[in-house]
Amino acid sequence: MKHLNKLFVAMLLLAGLSSQAQDSNNPWAISFGVNAVDTRVSAASKLEDQFSQYFNAKDNWNILPSVSYVNVSKYVGSNFSFGVTGSINKITKYVLPKNAAGTYDVVNPGDLNYYAFDGVINYSLMSLIKCKRFDPSIHIGGGYTWIGDDKHAGTLNGGLGLTYWFSEVVGLSLRTTYKQSFEDVRDDMPSHTQTFAGLTFKFGGSDRDGDGIYDKDDACPDNAGPKATNGCPDTDGDSVLDKDDTCPDVAGLVEFQGCPDTDGDGVADKDDACPDVAGLKAFGGCPDTDGDGIQDKSDKCPEVKGPKENAGCPWPDSDGDKVLDKDDKCPEVKGTVANNGCPEVSDEVVKRLNDYAKTILFDTAKASFQQQTYPVLQSIAGILKEYPSANFSIEGHTDSDGKDATNQKLSEDRAAAVKNYLIENGIAASRLTSAGFGETKPIDTNKTKAGKANNRRVEVKLVK
Repeated sequence: MKHLNKLFVAMLLLAGLSSQAQDSNNPWAISFGVNAVDTRVSAASKLEDQFSQYFNAKDNWNILPSVSYVNVSKYVGSNFSFGVTGSINKITKYVLPKNAAGTYDVVNPGDLNYYAFDGVINYSLMSLIKCKRFDPSIHIGGGYTWIGDDKHAGTLNGGLGLTYWFSEVVGLSLRTTYKQSFEDVRDDMPSHTQTFAGLTFKFGGSDRDGDGIYDKDDACPDNAGPKATNGCPDTDGDSVLDKDDTCPDVAGLVEFQGCPDTDGDGVADKDDACPDVAGLKAFGGCPDTDGDGIQDKSDKCPEVKGPKENAGCPWPDSDGDKVLDKDDKCPEVKGTVANNGCPEVSDEVVKRLNDYAKTILFDTAKASFQQQTYPVLQSIAGILKEYPSANFSIEGHTDSDGKDATNQKLSEDRAAAVKNYLIENGIAASRLTSAGFGETKPIDTNKTKAGKANNRRVEVKLVK
């Protein structure tokens, strides 16, 4: 039938389990009892006639004298619950349309078996009334009904319900559902009402610790406790629940999560490295006599302030130059603060370096040293070691003999040779640079032998 797919889509959207006044404590419910089917609503030609004989059970209602319906449902929150209902009945009273005399005749259509399976979404209105024993509700849904051997069709349903709760989990339920059949199947399946009356039992709630508080509301579901503390115990009676009490067997203070503070220094005993001596929170409850930020037990100089990096003792200044040894690049030689504790390189020292540098001799047109030059290089290295924080540039120069490019490369190679020798003899590479200037910076004439000799030179310059 063309409306059948529409019905099933509606049922899926309404998806359904219904119940009366279920809640999150006992989300599941089962109801069973008797049901009555009344076909008058389909026979009536006027709206007011559809329900005018609703309470005339003797004439209109089809009832089996036994349990004839079962409902299983689940609460899903916000007063909504969803469920399915299966019901059986026997149609022995069928209301015909109004006759010529203006009355409705009731006939027996042949003791037809009636079966129905319905899905329902139910909304409880209990929250709107003060009495929590009465639970009115409304519901909608859909289902499928069979009458006799060959009549069956889907219906859209809606109705009202009322449950009276004898206890938290047992109630008497009444529910009336109007089942609207589709127009093209009215001959097979009349629209009708179905009324249910029975008992409802809620279940599914859990109370693992047996303290009378459901697990969902029990802050401590595995440990029995009074309702006043939401089901949680307080073993030591310090007003801090065991679940929040870091010291559940010893009475303590709320601010310390139930643990004591014996020395009253604001540090709980369990966290206090010195629980019997008042101290500072920053030091785990231990004292700091000299106030240098290091607790006494770790301070190698507990009576004198000193930095943490030196275990609480003052830094030494071995050479007395006002630069602490830890920052002094020359801790055993008095220097200046500006030069990180090392002595300054004076003009006299630079002159002495260059006096040595002038005597460096290379093999002709090469960057290799003549043998008598090595003592000179050792002297230069010795001076540089006296000033470990100073940086120097080694510069090479040539006379004007030969090609410019050749002289430039030769000057670079000779300066690099001096730098490499100094590095190999203990001078840090980071302190030295080298450069060659060829014949571009003469200091004497290139027209005489003596002038050329002066121009062929190595210079050492202080880099500031």
